[in-house]
Amino acid sequence: MDMLPLSDWPMEARRGLIGVFTDIDDTLTSHGSITPDALQALALLRAAGLQVIGITGRPIGWCEPLIKGDSALGLAPWPVDALVAENGAVAWVLDGNGDGFKKIYQQAASTRARNRARMRSIGERIEREVAGAFITRDSVGRETDLAIDHAEFAQLSSAQIAQVVAIMQAEGMHTTVSSIHTHGCFGQFNKWQGALWITQQLLSRSLPAELERWVFVGDSGNDVAMFEHFTHSVGVANIAKVANSLSHLPRYIAPSERGAGFAEVAAAILAARQV
Repeated sequence: MDMLPLSDWPMEARRGLIGVFTDIDDTLTSHGSITPDALQALALLRAAGLQVIGITGRPIGWCEPLIKGDSALGLAPWPVDALVAENGAVAWVLDGNGDGFKKIYQQAASTRARNRARMRSIGERIEREVAGAFITRDSVGRETDLAIDHAEFAQLSSAQIAQVVAIMQAEGMHTTVSSIHTHGCFGQFNKWQGALWITQQLLSRSLPAELERWVFVGDSGNDVAMFEHFTHSVGVANIAKVANSLSHLPRYIAPSERGAGFAEVAAAILAARQV
């Protein structure tokens, strides 16, 4: 099914939304940094009373200064209710005891420890067998998945990416491919499964029971499970570059790329609430 222009999204559907899930890399960011219009859009959505949840393949450690803020880096906390990392396996959420933020996991600590040792070995194998492949620079903050750089600082061909995926799968890993990294994990983690989990954990709500009231915004291969399941889904315009390789596409496409496209989605949602 072809993607429809964002302007075709019915006003009534937008008016009924209670929450927004969004990818981060190349959906909110450009060259690794969130764009000012996207940051403002997050704040406006949250101020309007919507739940705002980021969901990413990035490591949980990478997400910490985003949700908490970091004065040394000059970062203010992002205006979000949660950040789900590592394709759904772990998240930062507000601590119900009023003690700031806490990490929550889908796997027990003993399972994570065993898996980390296995992932180190597989990462070493990939670096030996796939020319130019290396574990991502942000992996120091990863706790539940193995990520190989293919388009952030490295430039792997589609054949090399396929080779990385094949090795991961041969080792028994579940794989996803984002716009910049190739991911493998032990456990059936993907963004859709992570969205189901965090909605229950954070809000005590069933996402499938209220899908008509949520939207997902994304741009790449590891967003496919979200595009498949969400009633309302939007791709920022840069998704057109990989659309032919995706098994499921978003229902709508924004006019602009990256953060500007996300800001257009937010504006469409907020405009409907003012009618």
